[in-house]
Amino acid sequence: MTHQSVIKLLLGLIVLAFLLPGAASAQNVYDKWIEVFQPSVLSKEEQRKELKWFAEAAEPYKGMHIQSVAEGINTHKWESKVLAKAFEEITGIRVTHDIIGEGEVVDRVQRQIQTNRKLYDIYVNDADLIGTHLRMDSALNLTDYMQGEGKDVTNPMLDIDDFLNPEFGQDYDGNQLQLPDQQFANLYWFRYDWFTDPEIKKAFKEEYGYELGVPVNWAAYEDIAEFFTGRKIDGEKVYGHMDYGKRSPSLGWRFTDAWLSIAGVGDKGLPNGQPVDEWGIRVENKIPVGSTVKRGGAANGPAAVYATTKYKEWLTQYAPPDAASMTWSEAGPTPSEGNVAQRVFQYITWLSDPAFNSAQSPVTDINGKPLWRVAPTPHGKYWDEGMKVGYQDAGSWTILQNSVKGKRRAAAWLWAQFCVSKTVSLKKFIVGRTPVRKSTVFSDYLAKEEEKGTYGGIVTFYKSPVEHMWTDSGPNVPHYPLLAEQWWKNIAQVTTGQATPQEAMDNLANEMDDLMGKLKLPKYSPKLNPEKSREYWLNQPGAPKAERPDEKPKTKPYDELIKEWKGQQ
Repeated sequence: MTHQSVIKLLLGLIVLAFLLPGAASAQNVYDKWIEVFQPSVLSKEEQRKELKWFAEAAEPYKGMHIQSVAEGINTHKWESKVLAKAFEEITGIRVTHDIIGEGEVVDRVQRQIQTNRKLYDIYVNDADLIGTHLRMDSALNLTDYMQGEGKDVTNPMLDIDDFLNPEFGQDYDGNQLQLPDQQFANLYWFRYDWFTDPEIKKAFKEEYGYELGVPVNWAAYEDIAEFFTGRKIDGEKVYGHMDYGKRSPSLGWRFTDAWLSIAGVGDKGLPNGQPVDEWGIRVENKIPVGSTVKRGGAANGPAAVYATTKYKEWLTQYAPPDAASMTWSEAGPTPSEGNVAQRVFQYITWLSDPAFNSAQSPVTDINGKPLWRVAPTPHGKYWDEGMKVGYQDAGSWTILQNSVKGKRRAAAWLWAQFCVSKTVSLKKFIVGRTPVRKSTVFSDYLAKEEEKGTYGGIVTFYKSPVEHMWTDSGPNVPHYPLLAEQWWKNIAQVTTGQATPQEAMDNLANEMDDLMGKLKLPKYSPKLNPEKSREYWLNQPGAPKAERPDEKPKTKPYDELIKEWKGQQ
């Protein structure tokens, strides 16, 4: 090459660098965030392809500022601190992702629906509100949007079939109204090290006549709670149960998050009982017709009273004394203190807290590996095969269609998809332990961590053949914000001794019927059944169910349970 040719080549490269500064800059941005988002289920080249799609699809919306909101769990805090910054650098769209209380999120959703005045462009709103959204026609139909108006801003790598439970956010016809962003189950939590200790096992067998293990039913859970409460382990007094009872909205979640279903209140059917669901609401042809036994509901039937009675007895007899004055958020981390043997109702999101995982924790070994495990929720005596077994919270991206339109809608949809993209989902699980994708839980990375015992059975549960039996509140609840408020107010009467379980559930069921009777909703609005005698309904098949005798306690070895799951994967 001649001297002149070399000069021309150099000049050409300099010109190219000036002409294409964005190309080099974009690659640097992609590479920077690809490293942050390790490990990923995608190769780095696949990640780069996905990030490039976001950048190109967002071109018409560069410079916009959108606002979203979510409840205060680790997953959403990471979205706010890390993903919002990444999204802005990659797409040029600025996001303010507010973190507030769950009750506040519901209040703001309701206010925006009522006023049609935009408070947020998009919400991470529990799929428990799916019944509200479909009846009020308030949420954007994402199925239609992805195929029509939003086609150009719908990620070709979104892959709805890869989501663990997309049905949580679907209406009766299978339209996606809400897209899961995170989900976490309520599972049974227990001290595996204590349950496998030969001396403890021997003492339990001598006292109760059967093997200490994962309780299959409430009868066994109660025996185990009694056995551990007051016992000294390593010189410290321990308790056989953990719960909470403070008068607050979270006391309502303690019940509406499927406690009645776990007791066996509703009917068979997945994801929710039909015709009676886990709130005790009877729905016929998509229309709620009552929650009192007199109208064919089950919210004040024998099973509901049994569920409430056991809640109060266990809280009083087997939980730490201060549990009755705790809220959901205070009780969640308490088992990490090392003096609780088991918890029937543990939201696994709390298990992302370092208190459960650090080497300094009383509930880990010297390497920081959990001494605890999670397992299926034990069920009550009214539970029948074919019913849901427990609850999953599914915080889901929701666009309120009447107040968010055009460019704001498109930018918000891009942001939601970015937060659930395959590029980031595995890393997001590691941070918050709230998976939404099959590719995450079945990843090679988590398989290796699972073998090490890193996650205490959480990954094993999500890979198990029973995961689909833990579901959200479902579409039968016609107005979640209005009806949910009645639960905590009435249950609080039980915790304080101001009402018996029967009185509280009677009041609750009557109040729900009264409110449902007054609702006038655009779609599938409630229409109450005429009243009949309790005897009539209790003699019909299914829910509401007549009084049943107590069950014999039943347990199963945890290691045997895991082998069964792995054999069916």
